Amino acid sequence: MSGLREKQKEQRREAILVAAMQLFDRYGYAATKVEQIAEAAGVSAPTVFNYFGNKQEILFALVDRADRCAISDARSQMGAFDNAVDALCNLQAVIMQHELAALPISIWRELMSFSFNGSVSVAMTDLNNHLAKEIADLLRELQGRGMLNADFDPEAVADVINDYATLLFARFLHQDTPDREAHAKHIRQALEMTFTGLRP
Repeated sequence: MSGLREKQKEQRREAILVAAMQLFDRYGYAATKVEQIAEAAGVSAPTVFNYFGNKQEILFALVDRADRCAISDARSQMGAFDNAVDALCNLQAVIMQHELAALPISIWRELMSFSFNGSVSVAMTDLNNHLAKEIADLLRELQGRGMLNADFDPEAVADVINDYATLLFARFLHQDTPDREAHAKHIRQALEMTFTGLRP
């Protein structure tokens, strides 16, 4: 019976996330009300608050889910690459693909515009730290395969990669006509510079 309850809870949580994503896309994050999310998800507003403390938590759950799916996808593709730059360019492309599928550019712009404020900043930092940790794990995997030398600190390099990728993503989001090809080129240039001194 507890298994059924857990499945129902997960289904409700997923319904809330899907409803929120659709409403954020249609009306924008700021204009969307929790009551609208509840109605679209087929639950009550108190139920939404039982799963997520506030609307921001829903937004961050969508970003976190996108990042986790991206890391999982990138991990499954790692064996196809025989050099670190290609593997990490793929990782950044997959992260971007999942993040833009989770939230449209307009919502990312809203998120970036208030990401330096209080609790939003803390939540964004937590998400970024988690992503950097996952990148560090992937760097260790590349080290283990002999694609990077073994005497650098994966955490420090992952922080640099993640911080710079975040900066480039913010720049991409604020272009009048976001150019994914140019973004990918900038990512590759940065990674090539980073890994020139890390080859075995």
